[in-house]
Amino acid sequence: MSAVTSTESTESTKSTEETVAALRAQLRDLTDRAELTALADRYVTHLDRDRHRDDWFGSVFTDDVHLTFPMGEYKGTAGLAEFQELARTTFERTHHTASNYTVDVEGDRARIRAHLTAVHVRRAAEPGTHFTIGGHYEADAVRTPEGWRINRFVFELIWHEGQGPQGAPGH
Repeated sequence: MSAVTSTESTESTKSTEETVAALRAQLRDLTDRAELTALADRYVTHLDRDRHRDDWFGSVFTDDVHLTFPMGEYKGTAGLAEFQELARTTFERTHHTASNYTVDVEGDRARIRAHLTAVHVRRAAEPGTHFTIGGHYEADAVRTPEGWRINRFVFELIWHEGQGPQGAPGH
């Protein structure tokens, strides 16, 4: 048997340390991406399930969030509550689906891009009166002590069908 030299031992330790550091970085990246995708899903889920409440905004957005939609811009969660009120009074139910996520992470900042389709039901008892939209969005997110939060959201409408709310495309 040959003895392991000091150089071989140092190279082996260095290689192991580098491997562990690379694995930690990869784990952090994968964890961030999973958390950011969950954040994006949480947003569309709240739009449908919690549409009559405003207490969920803090679990998705920063207090100074800037949202841009075809019918206007909203700053802060107070602006979002105003926007939600338009949907609440116009539509009985909504169904949002997001997919095809692209997530780019740079330290404590990230950008999420996704496709979004939404059906807005005026009255469930009246089939065929839905307002349906499709488009994509880009959201910037920041890491906060409470986890990732969206601080900028821009939705680009690509198509729509049916009568939208007052002031919206399709109205």
